Amino acid sequence: MAKKKKDSEDNAGLFVAAGVLLGIGAGFLFDQLVAGLFIGLGLGLLAMAIIKNS
Repeated sequence: MAKKKKDSEDNAGLFVAAGVLLGIGAGFLFDQLVAGLFIGLGLGLLAMAIIKNS
């Protein structure tokens, strides 16, 4: 019998998309689109890793 995933693990991938969108918004705000995109992506991946391992 397979283990049931926690609900937080099912939605962990949403952190990446949310981070990218927030990063794009911050990039437009500060006129640094690419930097904001990468910062948002990194923070989204970090949040996803923390949620999956907790």
